Amino acid sequence: MFIYIAGAGAMGCRFGYQLQKSGNEVILLDNWQAHIDAIKANGLHITGDEDLMYPMTIMHPTEATREADFIILFTKAMQLKAMLTDIKSIIGAKTKVLCLLNGLGHEDTIREFVPQENIMMGVTVWTAGLKNPGVVFLQGKGTINLQSFSSQGEAAVKDIVDTMNAAGLNVIYDNDVVPSIWRKACVNGTMNSTCALTDSKIGQFFGSEAAIRIVKTIIHEFVLVGTAEGVKLNEQEIVDYVMHTAEIAANHYPSMHQDLIQNHRLTEIDYINGAVARKGVRLGIATPYCQMITDLIHAKESILEIK
Repeated sequence: MFIYIAGAGAMGCRFGYQLQKSGNEVILLDNWQAHIDAIKANGLHITGDEDLMYPMTIMHPTEATREADFIILFTKAMQLKAMLTDIKSIIGAKTKVLCLLNGLGHEDTIREFVPQENIMMGVTVWTAGLKNPGVVFLQGKGTINLQSFSSQGEAAVKDIVDTMNAAGLNVIYDNDVVPSIWRKACVNGTMNSTCALTDSKIGQFFGSEAAIRIVKTIIHEFVLVGTAEGVKLNEQEIVDYVMHTAEIAANHYPSMHQDLIQNHRLTEIDYINGAVARKGVRLGIATPYCQMITDLIHAKESILEIK
């Protein structure tokens, strides 16, 4: 299968590496010139569970010309529309597109560029870290839940599911992935922003009673808003899931920490806690913790003069 990974950060590199290693032709697309130069010169440096240099093809999105069989969207949320604009010429009538971005509401943007029947939305609990340009840290295992927007459901994307599972990506087809997307948003909303603000690993932040109170309050706000939008969410199940995830990923710096603290990049806060705060205003639901966290992250971006 001919595959583009649109957004070659840590997670994009992980998926691209595993898919190419299993026999697919993969091209990474990104705009970070230092990252592109490093991979072109030396290959992708895999660290963590393995330590090797692996040859990968990478280019700017506007340089891609060959129509794709399959595209995985792994950009930052605020870069999604620009990425889709840059790659619209390689999205053919039969190109399947899977969105695995963090956050909420991306399907509306994707529909502007991709026919409904070719769109898949998903959520993943795989982890990865980008240590330096061209250097990724890959450790542990994960899963993916995805759903096709096609009226044929699972049958329409069987080849995609089989291809990803052959790469060891552990795909589960989900007939209602929206609650899983909200559950993952709860993970990000309780870990990404808090670890960025406290400059801590997940296990360090989750190690105090005060932090657990914050976590449970954030989850409560997510559940109130999601339920009002018609999403089936069980608050206690989500709390249990977040706590279990925090235990597994205790030694991990989440992606927002990597962006804000390690690399001084803008964050996706407006598509996670910020999205819940905006929805809360529209629905008349108070979300003071999500609003405060969003404001604090933006304040930190301003302090660091990130634009």
